[in-house]
Amino acid sequence: MKADQSYLESAKKQFLYYKMLGEKAIDQLEPEQLFVAVNEDTNSIATIIKHISGNMLSRWTDFLTSDGEKEWRNRDAEFENDLKSKEEVLDIWNKGWNCLENALASLKPEQLSDIIYIRNEGHTVIEAINRQLAHYPYHIGQIVFYAKQLKNSEWDSLSIPKNKSGNYNAEKFAKEKEIKNFTDDELKRLK
Repeated sequence: MKADQSYLESAKKQFLYYKMLGEKAIDQLEPEQLFVAVNEDTNSIATIIKHISGNMLSRWTDFLTSDGEKEWRNRDAEFENDLKSKEEVLDIWNKGWNCLENALASLKPEQLSDIIYIRNEGHTVIEAINRQLAHYPYHIGQIVFYAKQLKNSEWDSLSIPKNKSGNYNAEKFAKEKEIKNFTDDELKRLK
């Protein structure tokens, strides 16, 4: 596989991995916990999701042909806690992810060095993808951290459980060396 194609496949898998982490954290909560904000300077999980989705819709709509900060985007409104149900939250979540996934699916390896703009700042397609691969996991980390604090019962670990690193490593090193994306096993585990 050519490096450019390999990069695209890796990016798609990493986005999917973080999407699944967010969903597995959300699934562990009661619906009303999605709307908890501990103070005026924090955002609820629902608000974080609204922001992620707003960013995705802006960045990935007409990805190659228009500025990633769309005129129709109201970023400040993304931080207004106006969602009322888990269904609304998941609907917004899925709209953003579907937009991202469709844009990535349409990319061809030879487009990775093309220039796109975000707020009039030029980025190669690779830089733009990397920018979002840093941004979304940052917020999904917030969701996971917040969900762990809000959970009323035992947390189902989304990574290597506490005090299980030795077992995990022993399992990994018992296998033959192979070249694959780290998400291959993780995505199977999270399903």
